[in-house]
Amino acid sequence: MKIYLLTDIERVGIAGEIINVKTGYARNYIFPKKMGLEVTAANEAFYISKAKSVEERKAVIATKTSILAEKISGLTLKISHKAHDDGKLYGAISAAEIMDLLAKSDVNVAKNQIIFDKNIKETGLFDITIKLSNKLQPKLKLKVVAE
Repeated sequence: MKIYLLTDIERVGIAGEIINVKTGYARNYIFPKKMGLEVTAANEAFYISKAKSVEERKAVIATKTSILAEKISGLTLKISHKAHDDGKLYGAISAAEIMDLLAKSDVNVAKNQIIFDKNIKETGLFDITIKLSNKLQPKLKLKVVAE
């Protein structure tokens, strides 16, 4: 079923876009919440013309995201934590701590965009992935030192 989205729906599409979804999803979720309208043969030309402006908006968002990705990939953050004599930390480094460090560098991301390969529980240099989109996932360096 073709749907014209009135609002952004995460992992589905952005407002103004024409998407194909299953009929049950449209009738049980999108239509009751007034997030989209059905595109029929009669009104398809109207919605296609409106959807073209969305493509321009997507291009602007993509350029902003790529600029942010370049900024993130060049970052090396430093954090100090209490640690044992052998270099093991008393607690693990959390995504919230990295989010705060990024905010100080004028990079605003959500906690769920910060991806660890494994929990950071010792001092050293680590790669942290920031998921901006499915295609853009820049890595930054995190240096963990003992207090």
